[in-house]
Amino acid sequence: MKLTFWGASRQVTGSMYLLELEDDYKILIDCGTDMERELDFSQPVTGYQPFFPFEAAQVNLVLLTHAHIDHSGNIPMLYREGYEGQVLCTPPTAELAEILLYDAASLNYKKLKQAEGDSKKKKKKMDRLMVKGDLYLQKDVEDTMSNFVTLQFNRRFKVKDGVWVTFVPAGHLLGAAHVIVEAFDKGEKKSICFSGDIGRENYPLLVDPAKELPQTDYVVCETTYGARLHEDKVIPEDALAKVIQRACIDLPGRLIIPAFSVGRTQALLYTLNKLYTERGFKPIKVFSDSPLAYASTKIYQKNVRQLNKAAQEFYEENDGLFDFENLQYIQSEKASRAISNYTEPCIIISASGMVSGGRVEQHIAANINNVYCTILLVGFASEGTLGWKLMHGQKTLRIKDVELPVLATVEKIDVFSGHGDQNDLLKFVSKHKPERVKKVFLVHGEEESMVIFKELLEGKGYANVEMPEKGQSYEL
Repeated sequence: MKLTFWGASRQVTGSMYLLELEDDYKILIDCGTDMERELDFSQPVTGYQPFFPFEAAQVNLVLLTHAHIDHSGNIPMLYREGYEGQVLCTPPTAELAEILLYDAASLNYKKLKQAEGDSKKKKKKMDRLMVKGDLYLQKDVEDTMSNFVTLQFNRRFKVKDGVWVTFVPAGHLLGAAHVIVEAFDKGEKKSICFSGDIGRENYPLLVDPAKELPQTDYVVCETTYGARLHEDKVIPEDALAKVIQRACIDLPGRLIIPAFSVGRTQALLYTLNKLYTERGFKPIKVFSDSPLAYASTKIYQKNVRQLNKAAQEFYEENDGLFDFENLQYIQSEKASRAISNYTEPCIIISASGMVSGGRVEQHIAANINNVYCTILLVGFASEGTLGWKLMHGQKTLRIKDVELPVLATVEKIDVFSGHGDQNDLLKFVSKHKPERVKKVFLVHGEEESMVIFKELLEGKGYANVEMPEKGQSYEL
């Protein structure tokens, strides 16, 4: 049995791990977009260039931990490169992955149209960019989704003779799973647990990560927050209520919340609904400005039985999770631009969460020098993004080649972060006894976080903790 790390190695995005069994049966765990990889359209293309560092046609099975694009985003490319197998995941993951992949395909098409400019040889240039740019379109997503097969949580599924797969709740996102693979290798049964992204306890809407996991020989653990502890100790309703009071009632002004469309937006809308329904909070106009957020919100509502007990009880009592007075979903770009003309106190929730493109960038550009505006950051932002610059107190922002002074109030809370912190990661690993774990692999984190978490695990008795390089293989 051999495990090769092809993504999220000493960086956060691009999760992709290839597990090879003794009979040359190959399983790919996740196939995510590398957000740190820059597309270069300037270099000429000289013939066919493979996208993956392995033969996609030789892969037998894909296991998907959850729908986020840094875990699912390159699956259509896998099929374009010749993969013919299935993608196994939970039912909500399949639903969310479908809308995320179609959204990515739409963005890819816009990139291609922008890159081709006014060229008269559009078809030829489009073909060249499709090879060089490694971009897939909607037809690729259609072909991909027809191969998704869903499995329920906690059901041990026989993939083939001597190979089993189990999906266990991970929290983090609707449908997200830890994936356990068991296989016979040279007459010996071996097992490995892939964490996916680890959630946190008592998160709005979501179930907690599984309290128990089967003992496995090997553990692959994400380390996004391997060196951090969540700062806010209050419940989400209290944290959000205080910000709204300051930003929209005491002032009064507008509150802009950059939030990812899938997961974070639903947690915010649900929390707002609870404030209005259970605490008699004064209704304030709320704009959810993202077609993708609208689509994913419907999926969350449809899968209410997959959510935590508190959310299910709220649904039964109120006949819904997200719809409340003064909530308006924004679909068109024209309607999005019109929000700037709304002069009453309001809350704008829009993507992207890191303020790296998307409609929220336009809202911030229009309000960054508005002293009656508050920008609330509610999650992780990669270094160099506008969200990171706001979080670190930069006094000016360059948006669309214009340098703008930051006169708006900038606040941050971390109660809506969907990633578990250092303690949550330690809880996950600790479910596997150190004396029985042969090796722990750390992935999906910045190298500095990994080093700190590695030292912590070694202090807890885990003797073999590895930080794989991209492309590094291990015989298990």
